[in-house]
Amino acid sequence: MNNTEYYDRLGVSKDASQDEIKRAYRKMSKKYHPDINKEPGAEEKYKEVQEAYETLSDDQKRAAYDQYGPDSANGFGGQGGFGGFDGGAGFGGFEDIFSSFFGGGATRNPNAPRQGDDLQYRVNLSFEEAIFGAEKEVHYNREATCKTCSGSGAKPGTSPVTCGRCHGQGVINV
Repeated sequence: MNNTEYYDRLGVSKDASQDEIKRAYRKMSKKYHPDINKEPGAEEKYKEVQEAYETLSDDQKRAAYDQYGPDSANGFGGQGGFGGFDGGAGFGGFEDIFSSFFGGGATRNPNAPRQGDDLQYRVNLSFEEAIFGAEKEVHYNREATCKTCSGSGAKPGTSPVTCGRCHGQGVINV
């Protein structure tokens, strides 16, 4: 499939480097920014440039776009062929439809990667470190699946009863 719409929006070739994409994005972003360009349609053009850059600046999203087209970010086109009832069209089954009508909201694929919370740390830097850069080591706790109960919160070999190691949370700080 030959998908060049996003490349055309930024005015770059399909084999453009990340630096070229970033430069083109900055140029087009300034050209169509609603605070600068008051022409009708400029805001829509700006949003299109944003969408193109968001996809092309991420190597994984760019590869998916190159292979499947602009709908790859929405879950379309990624199945290659029919693939059963789902068909790769982003339809997760009747339970998704009913749960959205009856208070269940959108269900999430439990195997899908989840984005973690943002981490914020206060780091003291000298003037020279701030100007010339420095490497600092930062230690933090993260959540990991409890190996004792495999994330169920239950003691091994029992029905769900509070795990003594993670206290029923399913995760421990390591």
